[in-house]
Amino acid sequence: MTSGKHFRAGTAAHEADFVIVGSGSAGSALAHRLSEDGKNSVIVVEFGGTDIGPLIQMPSALSYPMNMGLYDWGFSTEPEPHLNGRRLATPRGKVIGGSSSINGMVYVRGHARDFDHWEEQGAAGWGYADVLPYFQRMENAAEGDEAFRGHDGPLHVKRGHRVNPLYRAFVEAGRQAGFETTSDYNGEKQEGFGWMEQTIHNGRRWSVANAYLRPALKRQNVNLVRGLARRVIIENQRAVGVEIEAQGVIQVVNARREVILAASAVNSPKLLMLSGIGPASHLKDFGIDVVADRPGVGANLQDHLEVYVQQESVQPITLYSKLNLFSKALIGAEWLLFKSGLGATNHFEACAFVRSKAGVDYPDIQFHFLPAAIRYDGKAHAAGHGFQAHVGPMRSKSRGAVTLRSADPRVAPRILFNYMSHPDDWTDFRHAVRLTREIFGQKAFEPFRGRELSPGAAVQTDDEIDDWLRQHIESAYHPCGSCRMGRPDDRHAVVDAETRVIGIEGLRVADSSIFPRVTNGNLNAPSIMTGEKAADHILGRQPLAPSNLEPWINPRWQTSDR
Repeated sequence: MTSGKHFRAGTAAHEADFVIVGSGSAGSALAHRLSEDGKNSVIVVEFGGTDIGPLIQMPSALSYPMNMGLYDWGFSTEPEPHLNGRRLATPRGKVIGGSSSINGMVYVRGHARDFDHWEEQGAAGWGYADVLPYFQRMENAAEGDEAFRGHDGPLHVKRGHRVNPLYRAFVEAGRQAGFETTSDYNGEKQEGFGWMEQTIHNGRRWSVANAYLRPALKRQNVNLVRGLARRVIIENQRAVGVEIEAQGVIQVVNARREVILAASAVNSPKLLMLSGIGPASHLKDFGIDVVADRPGVGANLQDHLEVYVQQESVQPITLYSKLNLFSKALIGAEWLLFKSGLGATNHFEACAFVRSKAGVDYPDIQFHFLPAAIRYDGKAHAAGHGFQAHVGPMRSKSRGAVTLRSADPRVAPRILFNYMSHPDDWTDFRHAVRLTREIFGQKAFEPFRGRELSPGAAVQTDDEIDDWLRQHIESAYHPCGSCRMGRPDDRHAVVDAETRVIGIEGLRVADSSIFPRVTNGNLNAPSIMTGEKAADHILGRQPLAPSNLEPWINPRWQTSDR
């Protein structure tokens, strides 16, 4: 480990008040907050290794870590039946900082109505009024809506320099098409076209490892244990520790007070099932003794999908000119020396949140704009200058599941999102593609716009668009929902509104798996908020006082999409 303390598995320090499994977005926030007053000891169990090095710390290198077995669990879905049987990548961070160390560094809280919907689904105390103070506590926002934002939290949030004129063209094109603009989509008004925010600080990726975990590890009461969590040890319906495998030896990390799973929407339900908590018949199929029959474990799995609509640029101003080895070397050198230049951004600097039709009261389509025509994973780019918008509907009705493939903890679970299984998803996606074309067709893009690269002019009818979608839809890497939060009497809820696993003492889950429904945007911010808020529940503290700030809702929502 490169900062703070660590110790080899097998030493006597294998006991703490709180044992957290996973050092990702929620887990690191939990470690920081649970240890803050010095009264409680905390052990964080993490399977992955160090996050030190330019491939993780340099923002523009973001496509590398998620393709590397060193940093990524390497999960993929089962053949998805509605997408020509394709297996889609499901990257999850296997490194200090978890997925915040391999993500795109895009910062989106989600819309106020997302959290009000959580509360309606049985997550009492998780409405917008309740979660806004936690977003404010965690943030150190360089710009934005003063009343709604936080300014002294550990998580630095900034905007890009927007040097490329295509960023301004995108926002102006949205305005020309009749849509709203917004000065801060993380503030009062999410709806509209505006500038995207990044978790980047002083030119470096500002992951939860940098924001929360490193400061926590400097405390005497926090330790990091490297090992593979195999199962939660439960005695008399109470969690008492975590069985891990470290350096080939199986051992136990004891929890005096509680075990908290923050291992991702894939690994948290897997660990619950390996521990005997899940759908009874499924557990019995693998010879696992049933401790608590919870049919919701692994169910309700959700994600966001997206496609890239790509346009040729007739001006040589895009990132295409920087994709050669010489330019990459110069960018890398400037970043290494000064933490500045094109290496210090994720290049997602303009975005939009819009509504798909009249009668939808808050945005349900998200755009990320990029001044390049290239795949998100960096594996393929257009053979010339281009720009693109990543676009996708935010509230798919499709649901999938994480299930066991084996009772062996080293074996990856089965992941089936059941993408595009609901007919509305197809209607929504076709509209999103056509809407992107409308935006790119505006006057603002006239000086730059060449031919459409993808889908291409030949793809026009519903059937043609559907065929293209089946081949080209990708995950936006926002898995959640697989240990849903709800009322204790809800058979399909896994945790209650204080993140306690229903039916088991001393065990909680706090990560994106507990989201009742996917939020409107990227998931890093709400995952960190979940860790922040769960910490107060775990410590028995009075939650932060609810906010009385109200979100902006388009006054024309019943009659217009813009």
